[in-house]
Amino acid sequence: MKKLQRILLPSLAVLFSQNALSAELDIKVTNLTHGLHFTPLLVTAHGADAYLYKTGMAASEDLQKMAEGGDISGLSSMLMGINADVVENPAAGLLAPGTSTMTMLSTAATNTHLSLVTMLLPTNDGFVGLDSWEIPTTAGTYTVYLNGYDAGTEANNEIINGGGMPGVLGIPADPSGNNGTGGTGVTDMEETQVVHIHRGNLGDDDAAGGMSDVNNKVHRWLNPVAKVTITVK
Repeated sequence: MKKLQRILLPSLAVLFSQNALSAELDIKVTNLTHGLHFTPLLVTAHGADAYLYKTGMAASEDLQKMAEGGDISGLSSMLMGINADVVENPAAGLLAPGTSTMTMLSTAATNTHLSLVTMLLPTNDGFVGLDSWEIPTTAGTYTVYLNGYDAGTEANNEIINGGGMPGVLGIPADPSGNNGTGGTGVTDMEETQVVHIHRGNLGDDDAAGGMSDVNNKVHRWLNPVAKVTITVK
């Protein structure tokens, strides 16, 4: 009996250690919009108590940098500091409308929730968000549709002027090159100064004036804006 125990106990220890190993995820992100680009994506698995944003709460400074200028470095550093599993920029640049990118993510046993963020261009502070989605423990393929959010940190004036740094009003660029110029601005106020569902771009059809530099034939959008397919192995 003692000999059998000596055989079984190491085997059970190996089994339990295997169960505690990281999950292996294949993640596919698809841009569902007609005319918006996604800036470099940030994909992360983290503990249940961590988050990148919360609807109804003010955006952090790092979220603001991402939502206004596509800068994921601050959020990534924060995640590294809490031992999250992180993938940066799997598309190696912008993700164009109608296209997809794939990445793999190995998650530590303590990192049980998946989050994703990326800026929407051209918007003032719009972003795609997946907030703390609990990773299934059962192997399989799961599909999640994502909304576009407004960080609540900048007025949606819809003026494309190279802005993007916090405190600099405006949109960095329109990667598609379909924008207008000379807009007077849709608004100079942001009444909802917390993270909330984005109203979408308003735009206009005046290429050399009007209220917006956003093209209402190209850059208008409705939710959902992204599809995420997660395969848990």
